[in-house]
Amino acid sequence: MKKKIKGIARDALKFVLEVSASSHPKEFAGMLYETDGIITDVDVPITQSSNVSAVMNLFMLPVNTHTVGSVHSHPSGALQPSDADIRLFMQSGDYHIIVGYPYDITSWTCYDRIGDRRELDVLDVEIEESAVYRDIQETFGGEND
Repeated sequence: MKKKIKGIARDALKFVLEVSASSHPKEFAGMLYETDGIITDVDVPITQSSNVSAVMNLFMLPVNTHTVGSVHSHPSGALQPSDADIRLFMQSGDYHIIVGYPYDITSWTCYDRIGDRRELDVLDVEIEESAVYRDIQETFGGEND
């Protein structure tokens, strides 16, 4: 069953844009997570990155999480997904963001799992505790000092 997403938290989008800019000219890649129907978290698994691709080791992602899609940068500024991008999209949720140079608030596009553009509102919400952190705590137990 697909999770209905209301939008992405502005702070999560800013994080993606900042990390993409700092990774330039190499690609950045990560996974998107939701809390209460809002994309609030980005996980950056171990990634092999170059100027033309970023390969994530998806098997390294935490289990029992609220993954809704992926995010990656195109340093060229082109926001259209490649065939390789769409293959990734089909494996990992239904919300996929591509950001491009110059990595500002207008240089990104969201796609569904087959590579069609989809609307994704940017929401001004308070992010309390990440879903990823909560799920890791539930899975492995204990407190993080």
